[in-house]
Amino acid sequence: MTLSPPKPAAAIVTGASRGIGLALVGALMANSSMTKVFAASRNATQDEGLIRQHVSSDGRLSLIDMDVSSEESVSAAVNRIRQETPRVVLVINSAGLLHNDSGVRPERRLDDISASSLERSFAVNAIGPLLVAKHCQALLDRQERVVFASLSARLGSIGDNRLGGWYGYRASKAAQNMVTKNLSIELRRRSRGVICVALHPGTVDTALSQPFQRGVRKEHLFAPEHAAGYLLNVIEGLRPIDNGGFFGWDGQPIPW
Repeated sequence: MTLSPPKPAAAIVTGASRGIGLALVGALMANSSMTKVFAASRNATQDEGLIRQHVSSDGRLSLIDMDVSSEESVSAAVNRIRQETPRVVLVINSAGLLHNDSGVRPERRLDDISASSLERSFAVNAIGPLLVAKHCQALLDRQERVVFASLSARLGSIGDNRLGGWYGYRASKAAQNMVTKNLSIELRRRSRGVICVALHPGTVDTALSQPFQRGVRKEHLFAPEHAAGYLLNVIEGLRPIDNGGFFGWDGQPIPW
C-alpha cells in the first residue's frame, strides 16, 4: 500500500483505539508521505495501544479525544486538530457500533427491538460521520485530491439484504450510506478534488465481530492489519468518478 499525496499531508482516523481503526493508524504511520496522523477516539489520550505508537512517532502522531456521538466533543477535537494543521488529505470514519455492554445487540426479530438501542446505533453509525464531516469540512483541501471515507458494512446495503434481522445495525449503516452519498454531492461543491465513499472492510477479527464469527470461513476472516491494508489500497486507487460510491475491501462496487 502506498498513499502519494502531492505534498506532505495529514490524515484523521476516528475510532482509532481498537480493531481496524488502530490498524489503520499503524499503516498510515508507516507511510512517510503522511507527515501527521490524528488518531481520534473517546479516550485516545489514555489508550495504551495508541500511547505506544505515539511515543515512537517522533511527533507525527497526535492523540485526540473525540466522542463522535457528541457534537461538542467533535467540535472541540477538530479545533485541536486545526491548531496543528490547516489541511488534511484523508479522513477515515472507523468508529462503529454493533453491540456493547449497555444492552445494544443485533436484533433477530421484532420483539428484540429497543428504542434506546436504536438511538445509540444511529448516534454512532450514522450521525457520527455526519458530525465529523460538518466540523472537518474546512480542513479539506479545496483543490487537491482528498478522500473522506466512512467504514460501512454490506449489511447496510438495501439491495443486498436477503436475510433481514439486525434492524438497528442495518438501518443505521444504511443511513450512514445515505449521509455519505449526500456528502459526496455537497463536499464536491466546496472541494473540487474530494472523493467521498463508503467502504466495507469485510469480516474482521475484532471485538465487534467476535460474537458472530461462527460459520465464517477462515479465509474470509481478516486480521485487522490485513483489512487496513486492503482498505488503504482501495483508497489509493479511487478516482474522481468514484465519488459517492460504496466499495468492498476488494474494490468491487456494492449496491446501495
